[in-house]
Amino acid sequence: MDGVSLIEIHGKRPRIHDSAFIAPGCRLIGDIEIGPDVSIWYNCVLRADVNFMKIGARTNIQDGSVCHVDSPRPGAPEGHPLIIGEDVLIGHLAMVHGCVLADRAFVGLGAIVMDGCAVDSDGMLAAGAMLTPGKRIGARELWGGRPAKMMRMLGDAEIAGNQIGVAHYVENGRAHRAAISG
Repeated sequence: MDGVSLIEIHGKRPRIHDSAFIAPGCRLIGDIEIGPDVSIWYNCVLRADVNFMKIGARTNIQDGSVCHVDSPRPGAPEGHPLIIGEDVLIGHLAMVHGCVLADRAFVGLGAIVMDGCAVDSDGMLAAGAMLTPGKRIGARELWGGRPAKMMRMLGDAEIAGNQIGVAHYVENGRAHRAAISG
């Protein structure tokens, strides 16, 4: 993986499935597990130096995003790992920090998900929104704003559109990997 930093810290090193695409410019640090057909796009930083991070199959983390974990502290003795399910879409320049994104969650461009938050299956945080600590987006809910609030329920067409996006990123990741190694 030319142009990718894989950094071991505290005896933990990123573990990446062979089918994943990690773009040049990415920095992966610490206790990270990346599943099959995941794509991590150009210039992302994933840092799991004080807790663990797990990214499920077919998830994509788009260009310039930052993913981090939260260390143990008073009130949160286990801290907050970053757990990202399968088929998750994370838009460009998003920041996800010590939270849980369930299967098929969506985090929009430039959005922020803070410590202790959760986005349930098929839940969506709109572009530019900020989900403040401990909030939960329910299944099929669309939240937006700073701080984010529930706006409306998502329709079937929107949910299907997100899954088309997931399939697109799997294929596009394969094309980029071939172009880089070619």
